Amino acid sequence: MLDLPQRFAQTDIALVGRPVDSGHNVAVSWSYAVLLFGAGVLGGLTGSIAGLASVATYPALLLAGLPPVTANVTNTVALVFSSVGSVWGSRPELAGQRELLTRILPFAAVGGVTGAALLLSTPAEGFEKLVPVLLAFAAVTILIPVRPTQSARVATHHRHVATMVLQGAAVFAVCIYGGYFGAAAGVLLLALFLRIGGAKLPRANASKNVVLGAANGIAALIFAVVAPVQWPAVAALGVGCLLGGRLGPLVVRHGPDKPIRIAIGVAGLALAVKLGVDAYR
Repeated sequence: MLDLPQRFAQTDIALVGRPVDSGHNVAVSWSYAVLLFGAGVLGGLTGSIAGLASVATYPALLLAGLPPVTANVTNTVALVFSSVGSVWGSRPELAGQRELLTRILPFAAVGGVTGAALLLSTPAEGFEKLVPVLLAFAAVTILIPVRPTQSARVATHHRHVATMVLQGAAVFAVCIYGGYFGAAAGVLLLALFLRIGGAKLPRANASKNVVLGAANGIAALIFAVVAPVQWPAVAALGVGCLLGGRLGPLVVRHGPDKPIRIAIGVAGLALAVKLGVDAYR
């Protein structure tokens, strides 16, 4: 088996179309920088609202010329800025949720580490064929309505031990997926938190932003050390993600997000079909 630098160097192609050593970054043209910034704003906005940042940001990195694995690790690092913005904007809804978050954040961190390790140990060729499936799953997830129940409650009260274990296991599983690819991981977490307690969407969304941010942050630290992160792309995408992530909680707080979620879901399905055709033909 190749070590990580050798494997990435052999499978990755730069923006200019030539092989790249995993330790080198490739300059991003102004046109691609604008594209990545715009995708970052859209990704940060939709990610902090519906948990689908990667459906907007990951395709933009592919359009900029990054191969799937490099695009994925670069995307994970850039989405840390989305998490910063979304948590920043969710501060009013996070009041009173410390007990829940303190209990489940360790599960999220371990899940993020596990997902990152799985990505780095998966052959690039297999990942290219897996991406369309993950992306289609993300798009379908966002199109399926999540209906909070009146009995759902998020945080503040002690739960039965079995319920807490199940809750932690669910967060751990979702964050493995979040560390591995990430698209729609936020949607899965949002659905989970809507059913745990009686919180409305803004509070459940705030919990999701913190937990997903922890999982992404841990995975991003690993990728920054051992994976071929393209930092110029992170800079352009990250600034947009920070702005979009900051604005998202305001939208959740004051307006419906259904039209945006439907549009992103349909676009995600279309992209999944396109990537599937390219990967399997």
